Amino acid sequence: MRLLIRNIARIAGIDESGRDRVCGAEMDRLGTLDDAWLLADGERIAAYGPMSALPEGEFDATVDAGGGMLFPSFCDSHTHLVYAGSREQEFIDKINGLTYEQIAERGGGILNSADRLHETSEDELYRQAMERIDEIVRMGTGAVEIKSGYGLTTGDELKMLRVIRRIRETAPLTVRATFLGAHAVGRAYVGRQEEYVELICREMIPAVAREGLADFVDVFCDKGFFTVEQTARILRAGAEYGMRPKIHANELAVSGGVQVGVAHGALSVDHLERMGAEEIAVLKASRTMPTMLPGAAFFLGMPYPPAREMIRAGLGVALASDYNPGSSPSGNMKTVVSLACIKMKMTPAEALNAATLNGAAAMDLSRDHGSVSVGKRADFFLTRPIPSVEFVPYAYSTPLIRRVFLGGREVWAECGR
Repeated sequence: MRLLIRNIARIAGIDESGRDRVCGAEMDRLGTLDDAWLLADGERIAAYGPMSALPEGEFDATVDAGGGMLFPSFCDSHTHLVYAGSREQEFIDKINGLTYEQIAERGGGILNSADRLHETSEDELYRQAMERIDEIVRMGTGAVEIKSGYGLTTGDELKMLRVIRRIRETAPLTVRATFLGAHAVGRAYVGRQEEYVELICREMIPAVAREGLADFVDVFCDKGFFTVEQTARILRAGAEYGMRPKIHANELAVSGGVQVGVAHGALSVDHLERMGAEEIAVLKASRTMPTMLPGAAFFLGMPYPPAREMIRAGLGVALASDYNPGSSPSGNMKTVVSLACIKMKMTPAEALNAATLNGAAAMDLSRDHGSVSVGKRADFFLTRPIPSVEFVPYAYSTPLIRRVFLGGREVWAECGR
């Protein structure tokens, strides 16, 4: 199928360099082209250019952008969007002053979600998750990583990962799967954490690998969860089965999670609310992508990651939503970009690069996703007419997306457009 988009006020996010990420001062540069057209041939971007050089020929479909802008789809590299039900009671607990750790100590948090997931069928989990998938697609996300971690038993972790596989097979966006059995210690192993780590390494990881269910392995390496030593053991076990590490690190304390992640070649280390010069230096000497989740910091009332310090040090950073029922119940990447600008003082260009190309890098997807580039997947969205690129994070709650295209096909359009 040959699809022509014409009358685009501005294409934003152009990058023909072939790089897999944007770092340091380069993050504040966003490739653009005004008064433009774009051609998709099949699933790929075939060409783009100025309206003064609009191509002639036969097209299967022609779309008039009506003076809206075109952006590459968001790449959300950290979510937990397969879960059963919601946890709004814990929202009330937070309002009443309980901390994340206190809620967990009372049996809430991750263990609450694990209990609900255990009682929910695979079909129902898939139905609920697809509602969230449809939601994030409408909000501009074209590639997403989804973690397990609300199972905490071998059977329930496999159930979650099979749901993720089913989403990958049926949803229009690109999906990466992460095994996160080390999200918390399962109820049956409370007080016997080393035995639970043994279960992960000796039973869960081999079972996940036999069915080919996960691209990555993750550990919640933080205060009150898994130690650096336990994390290293789990990462080694995952690596034996071809699962590349991705780490939850430094959300609650300076945990050593950044260092152990880098030491084991982690694709990304995520959260990073608690960071110092040592962690920045370790990341600077690596290819590990620091990934920030400002939605979680906002929802939990926690400090925001030091984005400016990391960018000033020359790092590339990524942004992700952390979509989950307890600490970030939203997959709206436009809001994530706004929070990055408002709370972490990232420029709009930095935040958009972090949510697209660098988000793709945090999933090892930069070859095909994250920018408007000839040969990459034709994943993009069209906005209503807006005055500038900067208007996207500025208008932090305004719905701006008019049409969504994934793999060169329209998958959503605003009603009444």
